[in-house]
Amino acid sequence: MDLSVVVPTLNGRDRLGACLDALAAHAPEAEVIVANGPSADGTTGMVRDRDDVDVLVEISDRTVNVARNAGIEVATGDAIALVDYDNRIEAGWLEAVRTGLGDADAVTGPVTPIDPEAERDGEERDDERPDGERRNSDEARGGPERRTIANTEVTYFEGGNVAFRHESLRDLDGFDEYLNTGGARDAAHRLAQMGRTVGWQEEMAVAKALPNPTAADGGRTAREWGWKYRALAYRLLKNYGVRPTVAARAGTHAVADALGAAGDVLRGESTPSRWVATGRDVLFGLAGGGSDGLVARSRDRSPARNPNGISKRADRAVAKYDRRASEE
Repeated sequence: MDLSVVVPTLNGRDRLGACLDALAAHAPEAEVIVANGPSADGTTGMVRDRDDVDVLVEISDRTVNVARNAGIEVATGDAIALVDYDNRIEAGWLEAVRTGLGDADAVTGPVTPIDPEAERDGEERDDERPDGERRNSDEARGGPERRTIANTEVTYFEGGNVAFRHESLRDLDGFDEYLNTGGARDAAHRLAQMGRTVGWQEEMAVAKALPNPTAADGGRTAREWGWKYRALAYRLLKNYGVRPTVAARAGTHAVADALGAAGDVLRGESTPSRWVATGRDVLFGLAGGGSDGLVARSRDRSPARNPNGISKRADRAVAKYDRRASEE
Protein backbone atom coordinates (compact mmCIF):
# COMPACT_ATOMS: atom_id res chain seq x y z
CA MET A 1 0.00 0.00 0.00
CA ASP A 2 1.37 3.39 -1.04
CA LEU A 3 0.26 5.96 1.55
CA SER A 4 -0.04 9.71 1.18
CA VAL A 5 -0.47 11.79 4.35
CA VAL A 6 -2.11 15.22 4.04
CA VAL A 7 -1.44 17.65 6.89
CA PRO A 8 -3.61 20.81 6.84
CA THR A 9 -2.08 23.62 8.90
CA LEU A 10 -2.62 27.26 9.84
CA ASN A 11 -0.28 29.22 12.14
CA GLY A 12 0.92 26.13 13.95
CA ARG A 13 4.62 25.96 13.09
CA ASP A 14 5.93 24.38 16.29
CA ARG A 15 3.18 21.78 16.59
CA LEU A 16 3.43 21.08 12.86
CA GLY A 17 7.13 20.40 13.34
CA ALA A 18 6.35 17.82 16.02
CA CYS A 19 3.71 16.26 13.76
CA LEU A 20 6.19 15.94 10.89
CA ASP A 21 8.84 14.51 13.21
CA ALA A 22 6.40 11.79 14.27
CA LEU A 23 5.50 11.00 10.66
CA ALA A 24 9.20 10.72 9.78
CA ALA A 25 9.76 8.36 12.70
CA HIS A 26 6.69 6.11 12.35
CA ALA A 27 5.74 6.37 8.65
CA PRO A 28 9.04 7.15 6.90
CA GLU A 29 7.98 5.81 3.49
CA ALA A 30 4.75 7.80 3.31
CA GLU A 31 4.33 10.67 0.87
CA VAL A 32 3.87 13.76 3.09
CA ILE A 33 1.88 16.75 1.84
CA VAL A 34 1.47 19.93 3.88
CA ALA A 35 -1.42 22.20 2.91
CA ASN A 36 -0.65 25.55 4.49
CA GLY A 37 -3.25 28.28 4.98
CA PRO A 38 -2.11 31.91 5.01
CA SER A 39 0.17 31.34 8.02
CA ALA A 40 2.13 34.28 9.39
CA ASP A 41 4.43 32.39 11.77
CA GLY A 42 7.19 31.15 9.47
CA THR A 43 5.51 27.86 8.59
CA THR A 44 6.47 28.08 4.92
CA GLY A 45 10.20 28.47 5.62
CA MET A 46 10.21 25.73 8.22
CA VAL A 47 8.54 23.24 5.90
CA ARG A 48 10.71 24.11 2.91
CA ASP A 49 13.82 23.57 5.02
CA ARG A 50 12.80 19.97 5.77
CA ASP A 51 13.67 17.08 3.48
CA ASP A 52 10.88 14.82 4.72
CA VAL A 53 7.99 16.81 3.18
CA ASP A 54 7.27 15.89 -0.43
CA VAL A 55 4.84 18.68 -1.33
CA LEU A 56 3.98 22.03 0.24
CA VAL A 57 0.77 23.57 -1.07
CA GLU A 58 0.12 27.20 -0.12
CA ILE A 59 -3.51 28.29 -0.12
CA SER A 60 -5.21 31.61 0.60
CA ASP A 61 -8.24 30.19 2.43
CA ARG A 62 -8.39 29.73 6.18
CA THR A 63 -10.79 26.78 6.15
CA VAL A 64 -9.59 23.26 6.78
CA ASN A 65 -11.81 21.69 4.11
CA VAL A 66 -10.11 23.74 1.40
CA ALA A 67 -6.73 22.69 2.82
CA ARG A 68 -7.79 19.04 2.89
CA ASN A 69 -8.94 19.17 -0.73
CA ALA A 70 -5.78 20.99 -1.84
CA GLY A 71 -3.68 18.20 -0.34
CA ILE A 72 -5.88 15.42 -1.70
CA GLU A 73 -5.60 16.89 -5.21
CA VAL A 74 -1.83 16.33 -5.34
CA ALA A 75 -1.69 13.03 -3.43
CA THR A 76 -0.55 10.01 -5.44
CA GLY A 77 -0.95 7.15 -2.94
CA ASP A 78 -3.60 4.46 -3.27
CA ALA A 79 -4.47 5.36 0.33
CA ILE A 80 -4.72 8.90 1.71
CA ALA A 81 -4.57 9.81 5.39
CA LEU A 82 -5.47 13.12 6.99
CA VAL A 83 -3.51 14.10 10.10
CA ASP A 84 -4.03 17.45 11.84
CA TYR A 85 -0.95 19.60 12.33
CA ASP A 86 -1.26 19.36 16.11
CA ASN A 87 -1.52 15.56 16.12
CA ARG A 88 1.42 13.20 16.49
CA ILE A 89 1.09 9.64 15.22
CA GLU A 90 2.34 6.89 17.48
CA ALA A 91 4.13 3.60 16.94
CA GLY A 92 1.81 1.11 15.30
CA TRP A 93 -0.21 3.80 13.51
CA LEU A 94 0.94 2.84 10.01
CA GLU A 95 0.29 -0.87 10.44
CA ALA A 96 -3.16 -0.07 11.86
CA VAL A 97 -3.93 2.02 8.77
CA ARG A 98 -2.95 -0.89 6.53
CA THR A 99 -5.02 -3.35 8.56
CA GLY A 100 -8.04 -1.04 8.74
CA LEU A 101 -8.13 -0.29 5.02
CA GLY A 102 -7.97 -3.98 4.31
CA ASP A 103 -11.44 -4.32 5.81
CA ALA A 104 -13.12 -0.93 5.27
CA ASP A 105 -13.26 2.05 2.90
CA ALA A 106 -11.99 4.38 5.62
CA VAL A 107 -10.44 3.87 9.04
CA THR A 108 -10.03 6.07 12.08
CA GLY A 109 -8.56 5.75 15.57
CA PRO A 110 -8.34 7.42 18.97
CA VAL A 111 -7.10 10.97 19.51
CA THR A 112 -5.71 11.60 22.98
CA PRO A 113 -5.52 15.29 23.94
CA ILE A 114 -2.48 16.15 26.03
CA ASP A 115 -1.84 19.67 27.28
CA PRO A 116 1.74 20.84 27.91
CA GLU A 117 1.31 21.04 31.70
CA ALA A 118 -0.11 17.52 31.90
CA GLU A 119 2.46 16.19 29.48
CA ARG A 120 5.22 17.33 31.81
CA ASP A 121 3.72 15.41 34.72
CA GLY A 122 2.65 12.41 32.59
CA GLU A 123 -1.08 13.11 32.91
CA GLU A 124 -3.77 13.39 30.27
CA ARG A 125 -7.07 15.27 30.12
CA ASP A 126 -10.37 15.13 28.27
CA ASP A 127 -11.02 17.61 25.49
CA GLU A 128 -14.04 19.10 23.77
CA ARG A 129 -14.97 17.82 20.34
CA PRO A 130 -14.58 20.40 17.54
CA ASP A 131 -18.33 20.80 17.09
CA GLY A 132 -18.98 21.30 20.79
CA GLU A 133 -20.14 17.73 21.52
CA ARG A 134 -18.38 15.49 24.00
CA ARG A 135 -17.91 11.83 23.29
CA ASN A 136 -19.39 9.52 25.88
CA SER A 137 -17.00 7.34 27.82
CA ASP A 138 -17.89 4.14 25.96
CA GLU A 139 -17.14 5.76 22.60
CA ALA A 140 -13.94 7.30 23.91
CA ARG A 141 -12.69 3.92 25.10
CA GLY A 142 -14.03 1.49 22.56
CA GLY A 143 -14.69 2.98 19.14
CA PRO A 144 -16.11 5.72 16.98
CA GLU A 145 -19.31 7.66 17.50
CA ARG A 146 -22.30 6.14 15.70
CA ARG A 147 -25.77 7.60 15.15
CA THR A 148 -28.82 6.50 13.16
CA ILE A 149 -30.36 9.31 11.10
CA ALA A 150 -33.27 8.79 8.70
CA ASN A 151 -32.75 5.01 8.92
CA THR A 152 -29.09 5.40 7.96
CA GLU A 153 -26.38 4.35 10.40
CA VAL A 154 -23.60 6.92 10.33
CA THR A 155 -20.14 6.16 11.68
CA TYR A 156 -18.27 9.37 12.41
CA PHE A 157 -14.50 9.61 12.18
CA GLU A 158 -11.80 11.82 13.62
CA GLY A 159 -11.12 14.42 10.94
CA GLY A 160 -7.52 14.79 12.10
CA ASN A 161 -6.81 11.05 12.22
CA VAL A 162 -8.42 9.18 9.36
CA ALA A 163 -7.30 7.28 6.26
CA PHE A 164 -9.27 6.49 3.10
CA ARG A 165 -8.88 4.32 0.09
CA HIS A 166 -8.08 6.74 -2.71
CA GLU A 167 -11.16 5.71 -4.70
CA SER A 168 -13.42 6.48 -1.74
CA LEU A 169 -12.21 10.09 -1.59
CA ARG A 170 -12.52 10.29 -5.38
CA ASP A 171 -16.15 9.15 -5.24
CA LEU A 172 -16.87 11.54 -2.35
CA ASP A 173 -15.27 14.37 -4.38
CA GLY A 174 -13.36 15.30 -1.22
CA PHE A 175 -14.78 17.60 1.44
CA ASP A 176 -17.54 20.21 1.16
CA GLU A 177 -15.89 23.63 1.06
CA TYR A 178 -19.07 25.44 2.04
CA LEU A 179 -18.48 24.25 5.57
CA ASN A 180 -16.16 26.17 7.89
CA THR A 181 -16.73 23.52 10.54
CA GLY A 182 -18.16 20.01 10.55
CA GLY A 183 -16.64 18.92 7.24
CA ALA A 184 -15.61 15.52 8.59
CA ARG A 185 -19.09 14.88 9.96
CA ASP A 186 -20.61 15.81 6.61
CA ALA A 187 -18.25 13.38 4.86
CA ALA A 188 -19.30 10.66 7.31
CA HIS A 189 -22.97 11.21 6.38
CA ARG A 190 -22.11 10.96 2.69
CA LEU A 191 -20.02 7.82 3.15
CA ALA A 192 -22.95 6.21 4.92
CA GLN A 193 -25.40 7.27 2.21
CA MET A 194 -23.08 5.72 -0.39
CA GLY A 195 -22.85 2.44 1.52
CA ARG A 196 -19.15 2.91 2.36
CA THR A 197 -17.75 1.57 5.63
CA VAL A 198 -15.68 3.28 8.32
CA GLY A 199 -13.52 1.01 10.48
CA TRP A 200 -11.90 1.57 13.86
CA GLN A 201 -8.38 0.61 14.88
CA GLU A 202 -7.35 1.18 18.49
CA GLU A 203 -3.68 1.09 17.46
CA MET A 204 -4.20 3.93 14.96
CA ALA A 205 -3.56 6.35 17.79
CA VAL A 206 -2.43 9.96 17.79
CA ALA A 207 -1.66 12.43 20.57
CA LYS A 208 -3.06 15.94 20.19
CA ALA A 209 -0.92 18.84 21.41
CA LEU A 210 -2.92 21.34 23.48
CA PRO A 211 -3.89 23.95 24.42
CA ASN A 212 -5.41 25.93 21.62
CA PRO A 213 -8.96 27.25 22.09
CA THR A 214 -9.30 27.79 18.33
CA ALA A 215 -10.52 24.70 16.58
CA ALA A 216 -8.53 23.50 13.60
CA ASP A 217 -11.72 22.97 11.63
CA GLY A 218 -11.91 26.45 10.10
CA GLY A 219 -10.13 28.25 12.92
CA ARG A 220 -13.38 28.71 14.82
CA THR A 221 -14.24 28.03 18.41
CA ALA A 222 -16.89 25.57 19.55
CA ARG A 223 -18.86 28.48 21.07
CA GLU A 224 -19.48 30.27 17.78
CA TRP A 225 -23.08 29.19 17.82
CA GLY A 226 -24.12 30.71 14.50
CA TRP A 227 -21.62 28.65 12.49
CA LYS A 228 -22.19 25.54 14.55
CA TYR A 229 -25.90 25.56 13.73
CA ARG A 230 -25.46 26.76 10.16
CA ALA A 231 -23.19 23.75 9.57
CA LEU A 232 -25.53 21.36 11.38
CA ALA A 233 -28.61 22.44 9.42
CA TYR A 234 -26.73 22.53 6.14
CA ARG A 235 -25.33 19.03 6.32
CA LEU A 236 -28.57 17.46 7.60
CA LEU A 237 -30.82 19.13 4.99
CA LYS A 238 -28.30 18.58 2.19
CA ASN A 239 -27.91 14.88 2.94
CA TYR A 240 -31.41 13.90 4.08
CA GLY A 241 -33.84 16.57 2.96
CA VAL A 242 -36.83 17.73 5.03
CA ARG A 243 -37.68 14.95 7.48
CA PRO A 244 -39.16 14.95 11.00
CA THR A 245 -36.12 13.09 12.33
CA VAL A 246 -33.81 15.77 10.92
CA ALA A 247 -35.83 18.57 12.57
CA ALA A 248 -35.87 16.62 15.83
CA ARG A 249 -32.10 16.17 15.76
CA ALA A 250 -31.46 19.88 15.20
CA GLY A 251 -34.03 20.75 17.87
CA THR A 252 -32.44 18.41 20.40
CA HIS A 253 -29.06 20.08 19.89
CA ALA A 254 -30.61 23.55 20.23
CA VAL A 255 -32.52 22.73 23.41
CA ALA A 256 -29.47 21.14 25.05
CA ASP A 257 -27.30 24.16 24.24
CA ALA A 258 -30.02 26.58 25.35
CA LEU A 259 -30.23 24.85 28.74
CA GLY A 260 -26.44 24.88 29.03
CA ALA A 261 -26.31 28.59 28.24
CA ALA A 262 -29.10 29.26 30.75
CA GLY A 263 -27.05 27.44 33.37
CA ASP A 264 -24.14 29.76 32.62
CA VAL A 265 -26.43 32.73 33.31
CA LEU A 266 -27.60 31.25 36.61
CA ARG A 267 -24.01 30.64 37.69
CA GLY A 268 -23.06 34.19 36.81
CA GLU A 269 -20.76 33.08 34.02
CA SER A 270 -22.85 34.83 31.36
CA THR A 271 -25.57 37.48 31.10
CA PRO A 272 -29.24 37.34 30.05
CA SER A 273 -28.49 39.59 27.08
CA ARG A 274 -25.77 37.21 25.97
CA TRP A 275 -28.20 34.30 26.31
CA VAL A 276 -30.68 36.11 24.06
CA ALA A 277 -27.93 36.91 21.55
CA THR A 278 -26.92 33.25 21.53
CA GLY A 279 -30.50 32.22 20.80
CA ARG A 280 -30.61 34.70 17.93
CA ASP A 281 -27.36 33.30 16.50
CA VAL A 282 -28.74 29.76 16.73
CA LEU A 283 -31.98 30.67 14.93
CA PHE A 284 -30.20 32.58 12.17
CA GLY A 285 -27.70 29.76 11.80
CA LEU A 286 -30.45 27.14 11.48
CA ALA A 287 -32.38 29.24 8.97
CA GLY A 288 -29.37 30.12 6.81
CA GLY A 289 -27.81 26.68 6.90
CA GLY A 290 -31.12 24.94 6.25
CA SER A 291 -31.84 27.13 3.23
CA ASP A 292 -28.33 26.62 1.83
CA GLY A 293 -28.54 22.89 2.48
CA LEU A 294 -31.72 22.55 0.43
CA VAL A 295 -30.16 24.56 -2.39
CA ALA A 296 -27.10 22.30 -2.27
CA ARG A 297 -29.33 19.20 -2.33
CA SER A 298 -31.11 20.47 -5.43
CA ARG A 299 -27.81 21.33 -7.15
CA ASP A 300 -26.19 17.95 -6.59
CA ARG A 301 -28.38 14.89 -6.89
CA SER A 302 -25.41 12.52 -7.15
CA PRO A 303 -24.62 10.03 -4.36
CA ALA A 304 -21.66 12.24 -3.33
CA ARG A 305 -23.96 15.16 -2.35
CA ASN A 306 -21.01 17.52 -2.74
CA PRO A 307 -21.74 20.62 -4.85
CA ASN A 308 -18.65 22.32 -3.37
CA GLY A 309 -16.11 19.51 -3.71
CA ILE A 310 -12.71 19.05 -5.31
CA SER A 311 -13.96 18.96 -8.90
CA LYS A 312 -15.80 22.27 -8.61
CA ARG A 313 -12.75 24.51 -8.21
CA ALA A 314 -9.34 24.89 -9.84
CA ASP A 315 -7.68 27.77 -7.97
CA ARG A 316 -7.04 26.52 -4.42
CA ALA A 317 -3.26 26.69 -4.56
CA VAL A 318 -1.50 30.04 -4.76
CA ALA A 319 1.92 28.33 -4.74
CA LYS A 320 3.20 24.76 -4.76
CA TYR A 321 6.63 23.42 -3.87
CA ASP A 322 6.93 19.86 -5.13
CA ARG A 323 10.08 18.04 -4.09
CA ARG A 324 8.96 15.02 -6.14
CA ALA A 325 9.51 16.92 -9.40
CA SER A 326 13.15 17.72 -8.54
CA GLU A 327 13.87 14.08 -7.65
CA GLU A 328 12.67 12.64 -10.95
